[in-house]
Amino acid sequence: MSRLPTLFIPHGGGPCFFMEWDPPDTWDRMAAYLRAIPADVGVPPKALVAISGHWEEKVATIQNNPAPPLLYDYYGFPESTYRIGYPAPGAPEVSARVAELLGAAGIAWKYDRERGFDHGVFIPLKVAFPRADVPIVQVSLLASMDPAEHIRLGRALAPLRDEGVLIVGSGMSYHNMRTLMGSMRGGADGRIADPASQRFDDWLKEVLTGTAPQARADALAAWERAPGARDAHPREEHLLPLHVAVGAAVADPGRRTLKDVVMGAAESAFRFG
Repeated sequence: MSRLPTLFIPHGGGPCFFMEWDPPDTWDRMAAYLRAIPADVGVPPKALVAISGHWEEKVATIQNNPAPPLLYDYYGFPESTYRIGYPAPGAPEVSARVAELLGAAGIAWKYDRERGFDHGVFIPLKVAFPRADVPIVQVSLLASMDPAEHIRLGRALAPLRDEGVLIVGSGMSYHNMRTLMGSMRGGADGRIADPASQRFDDWLKEVLTGTAPQARADALAAWERAPGARDAHPREEHLLPLHVAVGAAVADPGRRTLKDVVMGAAESAFRFG
């Protein structure tokens, strides 16, 4: 079986791909990137393990539900967006394998048999895998927000890549809502990147695509020192899915698979392996 890559993907703003926006093409490039993921991966995955910026727990928590519902955890959007469907199944056997790997790595874990897919999972994956025929297991972030622990979490999951499982970190490479919403209200050109967002995006590209694996991990563990870091992420929950994807990459090289500017911010996606 071919080894699958790991991905860090952007999930956009709320249900952005399934509603009208102004300007109308705001999310078009990101949506086109998401639709191209299956072809880029090449091998149909037997399941996905997804880590979203919208689920945090004290210990690593593994969704273990054969038919997860959806969590419409966004607010103030058109009524139609609360009727979006995505009936992707869960995969209890993959959940058990995740638990086995975390336990072997000495990482505390628990199951959650009730929680559904949050919008950081079902919104981008509905674009990427619209038939909803690939089982999905969501794994939480750690409430500690410790970057090194999220890299360690990813490394524990790495064997899944040889077992037909695609590991997907879903977040945003830039997630300062004050700046993003200010760009909309101020009538700024949303296709011109805020300088601070561009500095952080440049740093990400250099670290993720141009450094050796250990240096890459060390730099991500100290990401707060990067240019524009706290402007890009006042709180890091949307960045840490990247750390999991990088941890699961182990020594595989990275490449940037999307460079976009949305609502005045540089946004990127990355593939490892």
